[in-house]
Amino acid sequence: MSPKQFLKRSLSVAFCGLAVTVAPSLAQRTEPTPVKLITSATKPMAVAGRTNLYCAGYVQSSPMDTESRIVGAVEEQEQFNYAQNDVVYVNMGDGKGARVGDMLAVVRPRGRVSTKWTRKSDLGFYVQEVGALEVIRVKGDVSVARVKLSCDSFHLGDLVQPMPERTSPMREDRGILDRFADPSGKATGRVFMARDGVEAATRDQIVYIDLGAEDNVEVGDYLTVFRPLGKGNLFKGDGGETVRATDAGFQSSEYRGGTFSIQAPRTAGERAGGSVVTTENAKKGRPALRKIVGELVVLNVKERTATAVITRTAQEIHTGDWVELQ
Repeated sequence: MSPKQFLKRSLSVAFCGLAVTVAPSLAQRTEPTPVKLITSATKPMAVAGRTNLYCAGYVQSSPMDTESRIVGAVEEQEQFNYAQNDVVYVNMGDGKGARVGDMLAVVRPRGRVSTKWTRKSDLGFYVQEVGALEVIRVKGDVSVARVKLSCDSFHLGDLVQPMPERTSPMREDRGILDRFADPSGKATGRVFMARDGVEAATRDQIVYIDLGAEDNVEVGDYLTVFRPLGKGNLFKGDGGETVRATDAGFQSSEYRGGTFSIQAPRTAGERAGGSVVTTENAKKGRPALRKIVGELVVLNVKERTATAVITRTAQEIHTGDWVELQ
């Protein structure tokens, strides 16, 4: 409101020969229309981006089609590796139903998985997802395709398959990670491998677990990652003591700390006449305790395994850590 409009709407009141200006009442004032802000915290967000959806890889036990593959490249006289926007040839032509605009997945079987981090006898073989091609020209026996997504360098001989339709689960508002949650009682398994050979993984990285379709795991399932309490140090076991039980501690010439110094070993018994109490035997007889270190969401499910992305962590996640369906 301009000063001129304000004066017109004001009321003049005569008091003792003086003119007093009174401001408009609160009811006469125009309140601004409230604006609702939509922040990233309130928007539904995907758990995994395109790279994690289509480059995650998987471990499967069923046979795969090895007939269709990359057989050539436009610049093969000058290079062996191919990436984004390079043009290649695949042995899928009009006779195999190829059409312009088709999206094709490029995969590379890497070998059978052998690991101690599972109770299952055979998990299958690891398949690396290299990227995606788009068909731009179809001939009789071959098709010309352009690299649309490269997760790794492409090579002649890489296998080509129809592109799977994948949709990322949406990230739920789950509050703070409960580091002391009780077990759910549902299926448990292990993290037996991580993408790119990572052994200490963190948020947004891909891991593989030994729970699959046979364990009723589905895309979008949340899993708690945990390990037995006291386990997980990469450099030192938990069986050692900071001070050896035979040490009597520091004895000075004046104070003589001796066996009652702060470094003296603990002894058992009501009158402290029993054997030495160590950290290891102090744990005996206690109930099973666990340390929760993170959370996963399943992106892809195969027969005996699943591919998952780490969504939350309390610390690094190791190969060998346990997982439990929530």
